[in-house]
Amino acid sequence: MTTPKVDLQHIAKTYVQDSETLPVLDDITLAVQPGEFVSLIGPSGCGKSTLFQIITGLVRQDAGSIRIDGREPGRGVRKMGYMPQKDLLLPWKRLLDNAVIPLEIGGVPRREAEARVRELLPVFGLDGFERAYPSELSGGMRQRAALLRTMLIDSDILLLDEPFGSLDAMNREKMQEWLLSVWEKFRRSVLFITHSIDEAIFLSDRVYVLSDRPARVIAEVAIDLARPRDSHIVTAPEFTRYKEILLRKLE
Repeated sequence: MTTPKVDLQHIAKTYVQDSETLPVLDDITLAVQPGEFVSLIGPSGCGKSTLFQIITGLVRQDAGSIRIDGREPGRGVRKMGYMPQKDLLLPWKRLLDNAVIPLEIGGVPRREAEARVRELLPVFGLDGFERAYPSELSGGMRQRAALLRTMLIDSDILLLDEPFGSLDAMNREKMQEWLLSVWEKFRRSVLFITHSIDEAIFLSDRVYVLSDRPARVIAEVAIDLARPRDSHIVTAPEFTRYKEILLRKLE
């Protein structure tokens, strides 16, 4: 049996503030296999982002266990690619300087770091923009730049928290297709948060459905659609069938 890249068992989390308790996560069990694309959907505020913070070690769970590559990680920040909802590009740095940050933190010499970034710029549709500041880039380009920086972190696990949530519908569709092309090239293990059922179906191998807070896993749906995928698949009968299943689960 393949060892999961990420394996969560019975995770629970409750916040306490001013003597009041706020249960956020309740008995969350899920896994991401090597090279798999898995999405989480559920109501706003149900604790999806908190789950990411627990996986990375930024927040400590109250109960349950986490295993990364079959091992229980130590406390503290764990090295994995984590891209939050905002791109968090440093506005005073050019695109190239933003992208090399994880490499420089990892001790890669500047010249080598720049060479690695320049090699990937065409893959991420950013060739020729290495000297542009974030304010000079479109929303989609900023997201691609942020994902490029995330991919350069020395980890084969990516946590993507609604990376396309701020984009308009047309750009969002383009970014989804682009993300799949990059994922198929590098085959990282991805855990992806989204509020869009269509996006979850289009991107994923499996989708976990979470309840309202405190979040529980109320369904796990395998998406058996052929890859590679393009935008035409959203009109296919089987795509509609998955959408109906997930809508019923969320209701």
